[in-house]
Amino acid sequence: MVAITIRDVPDEIRDELAARAARAGKSLQEYVRGLLITAATKPSVDDVIARARARVAATGSRVDPEEIVADRDADRR
Repeated sequence: MVAITIRDVPDEIRDELAARAARAGKSLQEYVRGLLITAATKPSVDDVIARARARVAATGSRVDPEEIVADRDADRR
């Protein structure tokens, strides 16, 4: 594994992260490592949008906003 050093973290941010880590029963290192793993394993918003656009382009299917609202409202009745 590789070690990462993050410099110039404001004191109040470090303190908040440390408090959250303590509430979670973890060390600051363990807590921040978990945050980094979670962030890196989730697709970015740009990636999700790009995949959705690619699916629309590949299938040619589109749904109008009015249809979405009508279907949503139909399910609420």
